[in-house]
Amino acid sequence: MNKYAKRIINYVLPFFTAALSAVLYFAIPESGKQKVMDYPYYMFFLLSAVIVIAVLMIAGIFKKEFRAKLEFKLPLYAGIILFLGLLNTLVCKTRLLPVLYFPSLDKVCGLLWTQRVFLIKNLVFSLGLLVQGFSFGLVIGFFTGLALGYNRHVGYWLNPVTKFLGPVPTTAWIPLALSVFPTTHGANVFLIAFAVWFPVTLMTASGIQSVNKTFFEVSETLGAKTFFKVFRIAVPASLPQIFLGLFYGIVSSFATLMAVEMNGNSQGIGWYINWQKSVMMYDGVYAGLIIIAVLCSLILTLLFKIRDKIMVWQKGVIRW
Repeated sequence: MNKYAKRIINYVLPFFTAALSAVLYFAIPESGKQKVMDYPYYMFFLLSAVIVIAVLMIAGIFKKEFRAKLEFKLPLYAGIILFLGLLNTLVCKTRLLPVLYFPSLDKVCGLLWTQRVFLIKNLVFSLGLLVQGFSFGLVIGFFTGLALGYNRHVGYWLNPVTKFLGPVPTTAWIPLALSVFPTTHGANVFLIAFAVWFPVTLMTASGIQSVNKTFFEVSETLGAKTFFKVFRIAVPASLPQIFLGLFYGIVSSFATLMAVEMNGNSQGIGWYINWQKSVMMYDGVYAGLIIIAVLCSLILTLLFKIRDKIMVWQKGVIRW
């Protein structure tokens, strides 16, 4: 198969799988077990996805680099559409899976649309909690790692504390945090900050300790002060490890966010998932999981974009 024919197939494939999914949706009769929705919400979602892909294809005409990236991802988009079509067929057209735990895609998409305002409110609350906890954990973790990595006297006293407290799972601190802090919100911010603090501290200290000592010796010969050596030599040289710590910190903060919101909160995406599970509405559980997965993926993508902009010399070394 020549290169031109392969490109044509890549461009046609998402529309073909979307058409196949639509045929499976309308041609095969329902099993009768799933609740019939007022509107074909999954078909609306599928149509929206096809329109977005078509717009991206048109945009690719005017930008060669973007077109190359899009052509690489088109088979993946087609595979996702096909997977969703087959999943919906299995769930709605057969009796193989229990209805309670496997709702139709119409129900999941319909819930995302009909409860969008309520979901956005919970998402905003979760984001606020996440930003507060992550900010505290990042700042404290960075300076703790800086002290551990650069000053051996500080490291002598602080390193055992970090090794003792850091590996303890964040969820193990929930009972103590709820007892010590006057409000649940304060306890939740502390727990998220703690989840971010350890990986940022560990990777920052590791990065600074791995900096070539010759750089410090040369800078001292040229009259550099401590501030210059720390923030103009140690920190820039350890940026790859610092960003790796941020990556682990973000993942840990999301896991902790879900755990703390399921304990004592009255709003937030984690609370929403737990609430939907308690009332046996698993379409809401899947909707909440989709929101969290998309949000986490977007934040990590943004982090890696920033990383590639700051560390141009390492662009593409770690991909997301």
